[in-house]
Amino acid sequence: MASGFFVLLDDIAAIMDDVAVMSKVAAKKTAGILGDDLAVNAEKASGFASSRELPVLWAISKGSLLNKIIILPIAFLLSAFLPVAIIVILVLGGLFLAYEGAEKIYEFVFPHNHEGSEGITEETLTEEQILEAEKGKIKSAIITDFILSVEIVIIALGTVIDQPITQQIIVTSIIALIATIGVYGIVALIVRMDEAGYKLIKFSKGEKSISKFIGNILVKALPLVIKGLTIIGTIALLLVAGGIFVHYIPYFHHLAEKINIPSIIKEFVIGLILGFVVLGFVNLFKKIFKKKIA
Repeated sequence: MASGFFVLLDDIAAIMDDVAVMSKVAAKKTAGILGDDLAVNAEKASGFASSRELPVLWAISKGSLLNKIIILPIAFLLSAFLPVAIIVILVLGGLFLAYEGAEKIYEFVFPHNHEGSEGITEETLTEEQILEAEKGKIKSAIITDFILSVEIVIIALGTVIDQPITQQIIVTSIIALIATIGVYGIVALIVRMDEAGYKLIKFSKGEKSISKFIGNILVKALPLVIKGLTIIGTIALLLVAGGIFVHYIPYFHHLAEKINIPSIIKEFVIGLILGFVVLGFVNLFKKIFKKKIA
């Protein structure tokens, strides 16, 4: 009886060890999406009145958690009864990621006019207008989060698709939880950087005090951090997309084996090329659609 109990404990320990290892692998695979998720949400959570940044971020975080609650059971059902669908969704998600990365590079090289900023300030809008615009930005952020959440869950699930369903559920749920708590926790710190900087400057006792020096750094660093995250997120998007194509599309898998260069370069180039191919089709479709409307 006692020996059976210890065998059970040993099995549980082995399972948890496997889960820990697979969670690390899944976290590495989803790091690109998490980076993009972080950059996107940091951008969307900024531009509000200082007193509204954290309440808005909390509302988006709750929406993100609800997104995961909706997505996870559907993903597990597909994995249990139609696992090939996971691969199909992975490849389609990879095309979307490649398109998104290529579009960002295209807009950087060939910038074009965008609609005015959606930032909300108390000086330009009434309180009622602020709350209405705030709701719109929250809704937009939650929709964007849903798309990114699908990608995160499917990529995480794809790394453990050959494992028992119990381990799939545990590993994917851990990644989904990290994607919500970790990302939005970091976003909260990022969007409050300037506020913390202003407070340090305000309470500094001299022109050359350490607190004022740190405060100025925090204030100036916020836009640079968001831009840096955007660049890193773009590169990561193309790497993740290229990795999906190399691992799940036989043609690119065999092509990558023939090319004797580091895998990270191969995945980036493949992601970039397919991204621009998809971008070309999307832009062509938009032009045709506009002509038909005109």
